[in-house]
Amino acid sequence: MIQDEGSMNFLKRDRATLERFLPSLDAKLAAIPLIEIERPGNPGLATLRELEGTALLIPIEHGGKGASAVEAIQIHRAVATRSPSLAIAMTMHNFSVATLVEYLFYGDYTVELLKQISGGQLLVASGFAEGRTGTSILDPLMKATRKEGGGYLINGSKKPCSLSNSMHILTASVSVPNDSGDGARRAVAVVPADTPGLDRKPFWKSAVLGGAESDELSLTDVHVNDDQVFFPEVEESLDAVEAGGFLWFELLVSASYLGVASALAERVLAGGRGNPGERLRLAIDVEGAMAALEGVARAMQTGDRGEAILVQALFVRYSVQQAIERVSALAAELLGGMAFIGSPDVAYLLAASRALAFHPPSRLSVAPALDGYLMGKPMRVA
Repeated sequence: MIQDEGSMNFLKRDRATLERFLPSLDAKLAAIPLIEIERPGNPGLATLRELEGTALLIPIEHGGKGASAVEAIQIHRAVATRSPSLAIAMTMHNFSVATLVEYLFYGDYTVELLKQISGGQLLVASGFAEGRTGTSILDPLMKATRKEGGGYLINGSKKPCSLSNSMHILTASVSVPNDSGDGARRAVAVVPADTPGLDRKPFWKSAVLGGAESDELSLTDVHVNDDQVFFPEVEESLDAVEAGGFLWFELLVSASYLGVASALAERVLAGGRGNPGERLRLAIDVEGAMAALEGVARAMQTGDRGEAILVQALFVRYSVQQAIERVSALAAELLGGMAFIGSPDVAYLLAASRALAFHPPSRLSVAPALDGYLMGKPMRVA
């Protein structure tokens, strides 16, 4: 029996959360064919800004919407069912903003910046470790050298970098030489998009997730002031702020790709494809994965940033990754060959759902560290 998606309970809670924080976004995205909303230059990001969505994770007292971690992942899952590209672009923006919010636990360093983002509905791109096989996520992508008279000059590039065309601010990991010259420190630099020396170059050649604007950002002698650079408290591992940013990223990116798989499952349910047992298999995987993500999110909301929750977040992320693989494959099979042939949507969602495996840290790269942790060794995020 074919059902209208609005009458189903599947995804009802997630879309209700989205409607509460960003009224009409779901309807606006649903009104645009999937392939159109996924193309570069689509109206998704502009619509997000119109609905003040860039302030989703900024505390209410600083002009934001104050969404919790649980609410945020519900929103990301819901958005991804309509536009995977927008959900991924939002992931990079929201995790960057959430990292800036993490600094509020230790002072008012980022209050004015957060107010600017909220007041101007600014989009923030992430220049952290993405797409570099065999390197640690702690290794900065760019180098910052001290400038005579104050400030720093940043050189390097980030590719791919989502929001490369629409961003207003870039947050980037940088390596800063020690005063003694015998080493370097990690830092985070905040770079306005119109800063001289910051250029955009074509990079993303795949049609999948093209709407996320994941091209290359190149920085050549980009000047930033001292107050635009933030240093971690701990050098050899994640400090509390970095740990918070890491947790936000894993939650948001996992929920977003789970939303892509949920879009395939929703088509199966709405179309009455397969039998009740097969449809239940899909629901068990997607709802079980979402419940696991919400468990980590609730722990985060209590302020937990310790080693145990970092490990839990990784186990849950890879569990979600495996659930997505099962759900997308079974859903495509149940939808059948005619659905695959008759519309590009199924093939597109199937391809987009697999991209979680490409985000750091990869399952293979972190396996030795997780294995060691299970055996009683300290966890080292690679």
